Amino acid sequence: MHLVTLIPGDGIGPEITKAVTDILAAAKAPLSWETENAGQSTFDLSGELIPASLLASLAKTRVGLKGPITTPVGKGFRSVNVTLRQQFDLYQNVRPSKTTPGIATRYEGIDLVLFRENTEGLYSGLEVYDEHHGIADSFNRISKEGCRKICHAAFAYAHKHGRKKVTLAHKANILKMAGTLMLDAGKAAAAEFPHIIYEDKIIDNMCMQLVTRPEQFDVIVTTNLFGDILSDLCAGLVGGLGVVAGANIGDDMAIFEAVHGSAPDIAGQGKANPTALLRSALMMLEHLGEHEIARRIEQALEATLMNKEQCTGDLGGRASTSEFTQSVIGNL
Repeated sequence: MHLVTLIPGDGIGPEITKAVTDILAAAKAPLSWETENAGQSTFDLSGELIPASLLASLAKTRVGLKGPITTPVGKGFRSVNVTLRQQFDLYQNVRPSKTTPGIATRYEGIDLVLFRENTEGLYSGLEVYDEHHGIADSFNRISKEGCRKICHAAFAYAHKHGRKKVTLAHKANILKMAGTLMLDAGKAAAAEFPHIIYEDKIIDNMCMQLVTRPEQFDVIVTTNLFGDILSDLCAGLVGGLGVVAGANIGDDMAIFEAVHGSAPDIAGQGKANPTALLRSALMMLEHLGEHEIARRIEQALEATLMNKEQCTGDLGGRASTSEFTQSVIGNL
């Protein structure tokens, strides 16, 4: 039995979390939950964005499943997601994007995985505002070790999963020092895995290539801000944020999450689509070694997505969250 920290989040988070845990229970996944929360809901109750009890639970279980979390808008509130990533050195943000039968898009044959460095870059939180001159400086802190770790992780994943190519996206033609650190790390990782094709592309060209011929890419690795942008672009190629998984992974801890927002405008209405969080839970099962259960649930999910009558409104159907959930359970 695997003990997992469950973070329902806010907005539609509790609804899709219940849907996912119901499906996991129906599939007899050997999981037990320690429920904690963070974000707007805990702030309203206790004045804490990230309770100490949540941090203690994650430190104990070393694995979490997290619904969408709202960080209150206002000066002094730091992103809950960024804080958790930096607190536990979850330096890999891993986002698969794959064409799914039943979800119509403009593209076919996409099967790529993006590795985004998750703790450095422009999201380091190093900012200075000169009020007198009206100038804000945001520091793009990139370390040699951070580049090494994310590039090695991307190549190690490609090796483990039989992937054939890794593409590094950068802006070394302008960001000379930071870009060169990343390029050097990519070349060093490629030398460790000579059987994997390695290429690099400037970020603006990378964006153009992704929307013209996305099927050419396999594993992509890049820095924090570029990865944040590219990961949403890749999700858009295969149906949007509502159908893609996400994971934050470190050397000895992982938090799997829905990558879309908390959608407070539809919270409590039974309209939410749990696919993204369910697929994140499947990544968690793979991480825990429960491969067969993950495969069965994925097949049941794909069977549901093929039947529009069983899909939620964002997928072209009319089913409620609970009806969608029961369809997946029925297809197990």
